[in-house]
Amino acid sequence: MSDITIKQEIDARGSFCPGPMMELIRVMKSSEVGDVIAVLSTDKGSQRDIPKWVEKAKHELIGIESIEGYDKIIVRKLH
Repeated sequence: MSDITIKQEIDARGSFCPGPMMELIRVMKSSEVGDVIAVLSTDKGSQRDIPKWVEKAKHELIGIESIEGYDKIIVRKLH
């Protein structure tokens, strides 16, 4: 994932469900098609909920990276 250029990073560490996902949805609405957004989240529900929303909204889940106490969830806006 090191070759991916992240356009915006949302630091939602310390926020609980559905906070990280709602922040992602807000940012996606104002992003351009093709933008890559990363969500930093300590909420374990984000690992499950964000990928489900990404699939339902027909965007692309690039990956989930676990980093010292939080997850970095990377998404590309497709439309």
